[in-house]
Amino acid sequence: MIVDSPQGLFCPGGPFHLDPLGPVQRAVITHAHGDHARAGNAAILCTPQTAALVKRRLGEGTVIEILEYGERRRIGEVTVSLHPAGHMLGSAQVRIEGPAGVWVLSGDYKREPDPTCAPFEPLRCDVFVTEASYALPIFRWDSAASVAAEIASWWQGNARKASLLFCYALGKAQRLLAELARVTERPVFVHGAVEPFAEIYRAAGVRMLPTRLIGEERSFAGELVLAPITARGTPWMKRFRAFESGFASGLLRIRGTRRRRGFDRGFVISDHADWPGVLKTIRETGAQRVLAMHGHRDALVRWLREAGVDAAPIGLAAPPLDPEGD
Repeated sequence: MIVDSPQGLFCPGGPFHLDPLGPVQRAVITHAHGDHARAGNAAILCTPQTAALVKRRLGEGTVIEILEYGERRRIGEVTVSLHPAGHMLGSAQVRIEGPAGVWVLSGDYKREPDPTCAPFEPLRCDVFVTEASYALPIFRWDSAASVAAEIASWWQGNARKASLLFCYALGKAQRLLAELARVTERPVFVHGAVEPFAEIYRAAGVRMLPTRLIGEERSFAGELVLAPITARGTPWMKRFRAFESGFASGLLRIRGTRRRRGFDRGFVISDHADWPGVLKTIRETGAQRVLAMHGHRDALVRWLREAGVDAAPIGLAAPPLDPEGD
């Protein structure tokens, strides 16, 4: 019920595309990150929270149809429903039921608790399409609480300089603000790309640290600043006279990544499933067939086949891991 097409994954029985690579007539969107929710689609189907974020990214004129978690909708020959993926606010798995049984597209997902979004909901299915962004045994996540404590300690130790923490502006930044709210009440400075999305998270009831947009301050000594990695090396950085830089990403589980990328500190935290999380999820679906996409899909397929699972890759050749969206 899900096949490859020039515009990405396609459900012929709908017909509709899933997180299409380019403009299509009808798109079912799993979440609001730019590599999944692209501009130009004639119509989009997604959760209410994803709709709010997509409209902020793509404009209020974006045509969006809302589907609540668990709500079933008949589209052509199939019935579609969206279910929590645990990746970020509004993120969803897509369950498709039709003549070929039940197929589930995971979208991006994680299994660790996250105060900014609904937890992943395991779904039984015949075919499971899983992401494989971090599907290698080396990738195993520590608790977010311990990572938040590390960040808070680093911040506290930089009394005479700014603690400039780079992370994805949508999803990761808000999760860090929510995790840090459990250990401190100090406000955080944020880049202009972060604040509009933080406002949407707050409107959805997510508790986060107070944030301040960077203005004409002359010193940021002792302050924590969250910024997208795209701001690094730009004129925006000139306002920080003395600072230490940090990076929050699952990529930092690979030894030497922090040093090679030139950061003072690295914090291993990801919004994707780690190796145990991927395998646990595949088991819980009870799927007879597993299709893998993104990241380390070929390695996951090889491992699953050796374990006796009917598995195959799907989608375009796996792109390199994107440190902004992890």
